[in-house]
Amino acid sequence: MTDPLMPRRWELHPVPRDEDYKTSVTRAPDLPLLSMESTPAEETGPRFGHSLIGPLDNNLILNFTGEAAIGERIRLHGRVLDETGRPVPETLVEIWQANAGGRYRHVKDTYFAPLDPNFGGCGRTLTDAEGRYEFMTIRPGAYPWPNRANDWRPMHVHFSVFGHAFGQRLITQMYFEGDPLIERCPIVHTIRDRGQIERLVAPLDMQNARGMDYLAYRFDIVLRGRRQSMFENRPEGM
Repeated sequence: MTDPLMPRRWELHPVPRDEDYKTSVTRAPDLPLLSMESTPAEETGPRFGHSLIGPLDNNLILNFTGEAAIGERIRLHGRVLDETGRPVPETLVEIWQANAGGRYRHVKDTYFAPLDPNFGGCGRTLTDAEGRYEFMTIRPGAYPWPNRANDWRPMHVHFSVFGHAFGQRLITQMYFEGDPLIERCPIVHTIRDRGQIERLVAPLDMQNARGMDYLAYRFDIVLRGRRQSMFENRPEGM
């Protein structure tokens, strides 16, 4: 038995060039895209296993120095699913984010907010048999960025999901329910479909919060299934 082919919906993808998102103007392609042959490294590696995941890798509050990071403690959790709703187990999920003041631990981040000496800002985990994952972290702060005169990025967490090889990597961002900066962000609004934006906003999940400890947010990640339509950059699919 085979699953039905589900065509890729190009109209849901962000536009590559948007005048309000200034750096997209210089980065957007001016010529048609080329389909390049994949390399053996893209098709076969790297591979990941349980032995590469440490006990604190998904706890960003403690995994940098072992001392607690500063900020509001939160739990991020959800499931990785295919497009028919089936769980995707043994999937490597990585996140990275700014600290509570809105600053990344990166040499090119020159925002005035201080660095937290106990916060590295990244973590990883593998989904379980039901496709579930979770991270303990602190709520990231909003921060300004040099786009227009006074543009700010909403609070957000970057997510990376790996398939069986490095060439099968998907990257997205998760936003927080109720953040007013989502409506004002030029990067968010390169996505023209309102429903797609809402799918990037994690709702508050009080049922999985812990009293006097942390709030919880649920963010489910839905991937394409095994029977895919053709990709421009990878005709054979992921």
